[in-house]
Amino acid sequence: MEQILDFITGKMESAFEKAGFDSSYGKVTVSNRPDLCEYQCNGALAAAKAYHRPPIQIAQSVVAELDGSDFSMAQVVAPGFINLKLSGSYLAQYLEAMRQAPDFGVSKSGLGKTIVVDYGGANVAKPLHIGHLRPAIIGETLKRLYRFMGYRTIGDVHLGDWGLQMGLIITELQIRQPELPYFDPDFQGEYPAAPPFTLSDLEEIYPAANLKKNTDPDFARRAHEATFALQHGHPGYRAIWRHIMNLSTADLQRIYDALDVHFDVWLGESDAAPLIPAMIQDLKARGLAVESDGALVLPVAEETDKQEVPPCILVKSDGAAIYATTDLATMVQRMRDYAPDKMLYVTDKRQALHFEQVFRAAKKSGIVKPETELEHLGHGTMNGKDGKPFKTRDGGLLRLEQLLADMTAFVRAKVVENQIVAPEDVEDTTAKIALAALKYGDLSNQPTKDYNFDLERFAAFEGNTGPYILYTIVRIKSILAKYGVWEHLPILPPENESQKDLMLAVTKFAPTLESALRASAPNLICSYIYELAGCVNKFYHETKILGAEDPGKQAGYIALIGLAKSILERAIDLLGFSAPDKM
Repeated sequence: MEQILDFITGKMESAFEKAGFDSSYGKVTVSNRPDLCEYQCNGALAAAKAYHRPPIQIAQSVVAELDGSDFSMAQVVAPGFINLKLSGSYLAQYLEAMRQAPDFGVSKSGLGKTIVVDYGGANVAKPLHIGHLRPAIIGETLKRLYRFMGYRTIGDVHLGDWGLQMGLIITELQIRQPELPYFDPDFQGEYPAAPPFTLSDLEEIYPAANLKKNTDPDFARRAHEATFALQHGHPGYRAIWRHIMNLSTADLQRIYDALDVHFDVWLGESDAAPLIPAMIQDLKARGLAVESDGALVLPVAEETDKQEVPPCILVKSDGAAIYATTDLATMVQRMRDYAPDKMLYVTDKRQALHFEQVFRAAKKSGIVKPETELEHLGHGTMNGKDGKPFKTRDGGLLRLEQLLADMTAFVRAKVVENQIVAPEDVEDTTAKIALAALKYGDLSNQPTKDYNFDLERFAAFEGNTGPYILYTIVRIKSILAKYGVWEHLPILPPENESQKDLMLAVTKFAPTLESALRASAPNLICSYIYELAGCVNKFYHETKILGAEDPGKQAGYIALIGLAKSILERAIDLLGFSAPDKM
C-alpha cells in the first residue's frame, strides 16, 4: 500500500513537472512546524538556483498546478516554502484502505529474503543475569519485526556451551566426586541417565570453580585440559556435558518464556564444533590461515584502517578453538542450512572489535557470500537508578529472574492497592503490566546507549511507560465493549483538530516500522506508540464518543479508535508484550 508521503510527493512532483521544472524537486517531508502545516516541500528553494528564478515565484507556479482536491491547504510562504494540509476526505479514504489492507498496508520488503537473528547471549550452566535482558528483548523485537516485514526469520539463541566453563565444572566435579564413572578411563557401558548434580548444585559449582581458577594455577591448567578433552570427544566428559545441557537449557527456556522471548532454534557452539576441522584445513590450504607465535590466525587488517585491527585467532597455541573459531564455523553452518541474506548479531557493544574481526574473516575467506549482509548491533548497558553498574547488595550481578520478580511484586502491590481488577484477575493482569513495564522501559531507549533502570518510573501508569500504553489500549477496549459491534463501521473525515491529529498519527505506522528496521531501533516503535496513545487520549478527552448525539458521527469515532487500538496491539506484540482486558 502506498504511503501518504509517497502519495503527496507524487502529487507534488507532477505539479513541478506541469509548471516546467524537474520533478525531482517535489520531495515532501513531514512538517517540522506542525502548528503551521502537516507536510512541507522545500523544492522551490533548490530549483531557484538551477532555474535562476525567485523561489517564491516557482512555488506559486507549482501550487497553481497542484490538484487541490486532496488538500485542505496548499500555501506558499516566503521565501518559497510550500505548506500542505491533507483534506479530511482523502485522509478518511486512506485510513479505510489501511484498515482493510493486510497488516494495515505495511509493505513486505523482506519477501524472498532470509535473516538469522543471533541473540540472547545465554551461557549454559550460568544463571541469566541482568546483562542478558537487553540482548534478549532487543533481539526478540527485531526478530518479530523482520518476520512481520516478510522475511523468513530464524532466531537462534547460540548458546555458549563449548567453552572453559565446561572444563571448570568437570574439573571441580572430579575433585568433589572422583568416584563417578565419568572419570574412570576403564569404565565400560552406559553412563548413568540421571545427572550426578542438580541445577542448584551447578549454580554453586561453577562460581566456586571460576573463583578457584584465578588463585590456583594447577586447577586452571586442569580445567583447560578438560575443556580440550571435551572438545575432542572424551566420552565421560561428553556425558557430563549432556547432563549440564539438559538441566541448564530447560531452566533457560523457563525464564525466556517468562519474558515472552522465544527462539526458533536452540543451537550452540557445540553444534558448530564438528565443522571446525574442515574449515581450518580449507583456510590453511588456501594460505589464508597462517601461524603466529604458535597460534593459527587469519589476518584481517586493511590499508584503510585508522586503528589497528588484530588478526582473527582461529586456534590458540595450546590447540584450543575460541569464540571466533566457533562463530566462523556457525556461519558455515548457517550458510549451509539457511543461505541467509543477512545475519544480525545482538550483543554487548564491548564485543564490537570481535565481530569486526569475525565479519572480515568471513568475507575474506568466502565463508559468506560478498552480498551477504553482516550486522552487529552492540547494545549499551543497563545501570542502576544512580547511573552506576547494577549490582546486588553483596556486589554481584542481579539474576534476571529476580529482576522480573521484583518488577512483578512492585506492580502487584499497585494493582491490589488500587483495586484495578477483581481478585481472580490480579495475577494475569499483574504479569502483563510488569512485563510491559520492564520491556518498554528498556526498548524505549536507543539500543546503543546506556540507560538507568528505574523501577518506579518504568511501572508508572502515566508518562512514557509501558503501563501507560496498556492503559490506553484498555480504555479503548472498554469504549468499544460498551458500544457493541464496531468492526465494519466506516471511518469518516475528521471534524476537529484532535481527531485529525489521531488520524495522521495512525498513518505513520508503516513508515515507523520501516525506519525501525533500517536502523535496528525498536525505540522508534516505542516513540511512535507513545505519540499515538497521546493522540488517542487527547481525542477521548475532547470528544464525546459514547455520548455523541449523531449516530453517524459516533460510528466514525468508534471506527477510528478501533483502528488505533488494532495498531497499538500490533505494535506492542512486536515489542513482545500484550494488554490485559481490564486495568
